[in-house]
Amino acid sequence: MKLSRITAALLLACLTLTAAGCADPSSSDLMEGIVPSAGAVNPSDQPDVLTASEKTADFAVRLFRESLKEGENTLVSPLSVLSALAMTANGAKGETLAEMEAVLGLSADELNAFFRALRNRELLNLLDSQSPGTRFHLANSIWFTDDERFTVNRDFLQTNADYYGAGIFRAPFDEGTRRDINNWVKDNTGGMIPEILDQIPEEAVMYLVNALAFDGEWTEPYMDFQVSPGDFTLEDGTKEPADFMHSEEYRYLEDGDAAEGFVKPYKGGKYAFAALLPKEGTTVADYAATLSGEKLMKILSSADQTPVEAALPKFETEYGAELSEVLKAMGMPTAFDSSKADFSGLGTSTGGNIFIGRVLHKTFISVHERGTEAGAATVVEMLEEGAMEMPEPKRVTLDRPFVYMLIDCETNQPFFIGALMKTGE
Repeated sequence: MKLSRITAALLLACLTLTAAGCADPSSSDLMEGIVPSAGAVNPSDQPDVLTASEKTADFAVRLFRESLKEGENTLVSPLSVLSALAMTANGAKGETLAEMEAVLGLSADELNAFFRALRNRELLNLLDSQSPGTRFHLANSIWFTDDERFTVNRDFLQTNADYYGAGIFRAPFDEGTRRDINNWVKDNTGGMIPEILDQIPEEAVMYLVNALAFDGEWTEPYMDFQVSPGDFTLEDGTKEPADFMHSEEYRYLEDGDAAEGFVKPYKGGKYAFAALLPKEGTTVADYAATLSGEKLMKILSSADQTPVEAALPKFETEYGAELSEVLKAMGMPTAFDSSKADFSGLGTSTGGNIFIGRVLHKTFISVHERGTEAGAATVVEMLEEGAMEMPEPKRVTLDRPFVYMLIDCETNQPFFIGALMKTGE
């Protein structure tokens, strides 16, 4: 599926696996010949999306909570980080794998079934004429070095081809390969991310790249008369100007007396924007500390069919972070330990043990009158060593810091979750 540069929204995950002491490669690029096995995408996998979403919701909340920074906009894509680490988990063993599975919320086999089911849903959605104006697109590829000191595990490649539809490329890991990977990313994100790799280090042995593009138009786009200027109040009391988009929504969210919000659907009804505004005097960080995956799923699934006079600020924000310490704190330190990590299922290198060095995560979102574009990039660097009377409408004006999500309406799984702390730069 080709997405336009203007309308494409993206979710990108890129994993870098490296080994120390690799020599300069010299052979040319070639396709390895690994293809998905017949029947890898099966409609019977559909229930796995529902089950997995419930189990991975806690990962989403914890990742968001651990990433919050006081006074700064935060936006993480749990699905981006999850998909990147899930592919990597297929090469992990022992304690390394056990910790990863505990943090991600599912076993490697369950993660594989989950992402295979997402691919199946995408194929079905492409055939669904009832969802114009909304796109959700997955693409994966694996690039590994042709350096003779690195031997890839073909079963690892086959598994990721079967469950993730990953294209497989063997390449010399030179400047040409860097351009090829960047061009693949650019093509699969509609030009929204023109470059993900600034260099390929000498130690690199593999890149696993996952691209997921989301582009959603509101069911009812805002008209000019529905947009008006106002003030957005920061947590320190500072006010900054913002343009607010006004509408009446019909799904009211409530978390006791701690927060309230609303759900605003995209065309087709499969995906939606959801917001939760903490009560006055409560910071986003304090409110986030009360959330769990189970609680968030309960809030989203129990939305009342109540009119909401909603005011949503137009905003565009970018976010970037290095997530190694976050993931260690969440419970998977062994994957980052040069002497203890076990990624032997991925392949072997005569240069030393393979482990995760860094997990770099970048995101982007634009919320405007027509809809939403959202994108993320995750780089995991592996180093060696009926009619009824309607009640009175609620009023929710998002004119101070709030939590927001892009959610799958069938599962209530957030594939983006963020906090808008300020609308300006």
